Amino acid sequence: MTHPSTAIRSLRTSLSSRRAARRSRQSLERQLASYDNPSDRLDLEAILARHDSAETAEIQSILSRQSMERIIRVGS
Repeated sequence: MTHPSTAIRSLRTSLSSRRAARRSRQSLERQLASYDNPSDRLDLEAILARHDSAETAEIQSILSRQSMERIIRVGS
């Protein structure tokens, strides 16, 4: 059986790691949002094309979502 203080410490560590990962992803999202004109996007896509899809999956996902959000804003 796990000691309560060990369980609490483990939970705190887990929550801290999740917060750090969320902050990191939010920072990446802000950075990627700056590539908002077609020329910048082409440059970024050329860079991403040099890497395999497993390495760029998170970035591609963020870019796709941001593109959809732009389309929705323009269409509204």
